Amino acid sequence: MINAREGRAQRSAGSTQRGPAGSDVRRTTIQDVAQAAGVSVSAVSKVVRDAYGVSPQMRARVTVAIDELGYRPHAGARAMRGRSYTVGVMLVELTSPFQPEIAQAISEELEPTPFQDIIVAAGASSERQKRSIEALMDRQVDGLVLVAPWLDVAWIEEIAKSVPVVAVALHGSPKNFDTVVDDDRLGARLMVDHLVATGHRRIVHTSMPASGESRAPFVLSHTARRQGFEQAMGRHGLEPDVIETWYSEEGGHQAAVEALARRDRPTAIFAGADIAALGVLRAAEEHGLRVPEDLTVVGYDNIYASTINRVSLTTIDQSGALTGAASARLLLERIEGRTTPAHYVVAPRLLARGTSGPPGQTR
Repeated sequence: MINAREGRAQRSAGSTQRGPAGSDVRRTTIQDVAQAAGVSVSAVSKVVRDAYGVSPQMRARVTVAIDELGYRPHAGARAMRGRSYTVGVMLVELTSPFQPEIAQAISEELEPTPFQDIIVAAGASSERQKRSIEALMDRQVDGLVLVAPWLDVAWIEEIAKSVPVVAVALHGSPKNFDTVVDDDRLGARLMVDHLVATGHRRIVHTSMPASGESRAPFVLSHTARRQGFEQAMGRHGLEPDVIETWYSEEGGHQAAVEALARRDRPTAIFAGADIAALGVLRAAEEHGLRVPEDLTVVGYDNIYASTINRVSLTTIDQSGALTGAASARLLLERIEGRTTPAHYVVAPRLLARGTSGPPGQTR
C-alpha cells in the first residue's frame, strides 16, 4: 500500500507525453504495472531495484507486465531525487523505556546533520520486522538502524549490500554491516559478583527466550546476558536458575510470582531488564516482602525510572544515550562510503542502589 503523497509523486513521475500528432500520450506508471501483474506497488518497486526477498514467480509476473506495458522508471525523477536524507530506525517496541532512549539519542545525533529519522516499532515477530524494514527501504531511506533485530543474520547481510545498516544489541562479527553492543556477558558477571559478595546464593535471573532466527555465534543481548549469568554463577560454584519471560513489567511480575511461590524462594532476583525489575518489585510488595530486607531486586539498563529515589534500583548501566549516538555516527560513516565493518562495544557499569543488600536473617 502507498499513501496519498507517494501516489501523487508516482503519478507525477508517470505524467503525459506529447505524441507525434501533438496529442497527449499517457506515460505508463508503476501503478499500471502493479495492476497488470496483480501485485502491490511496493512489489513492483522491489523488482525494479532488484531488491532482496522477491520470489521468482513474482519477479516473472512483474517483468512480463513491465515488458507488455513498456514501463520505464522516470530517470529524471531519480536523478533529481538523489539522497532522501532519511534514516530508518526499527525498534522492537515502545513500551520498554530503553529502546526509546536509543531512538532519542539517534535523533539528537542527527539533529545537526541534514538527515531525518523515521522510527517504526515492529514487534518481536521476524516476519513483521522484515515487512517494516522492506517498507522503509521502499521509501528509499539512506540507511537503517535495527535495534535488537530478531532476524536471520544472513537476511540482514543481504539487505546491507544495498543500504547501509547498523544493528544494535546483536553480538557477532557480520561482514556487511556494523554493530553496537553492550558487553552483556561482563555486565551480568558484575551483577552476579555483587550479589554473591553481599551473601546471596539463591539467585534467580529472568531472561527472554532465545530468538528463533539467531544462529551462533550471533546472539541478541538477552541471550548474551543469560550466558554471562550462567558462567558467573558457575565460577562461584552456584547453580544457575533462569526463568524465561518477556522484558516487560508484566513479564517480570509473572516471573517473580513463580519464583516466590517456591518453598526455597530466592533471596535475590536479577531481572534481565529494568522494566522487568519494576514488575518484580510489584510482586514483592503484593507478597508483603520488604526490599531489600526480605528480597533483593536488581535489573539491567539504568532507565530513568530506576534513578528515582522511591525506586532506587540497583542495575547495570549500558547507556542508551551512548548506544544511540554511536549507532548514528557509524551509520553516517557508512552513508559517506565506509565499507569495512565496525563494531562498537559499550562498557557496562554496576550502579549499586537501594534495592540490593545482604540476605535477611529470617530465611
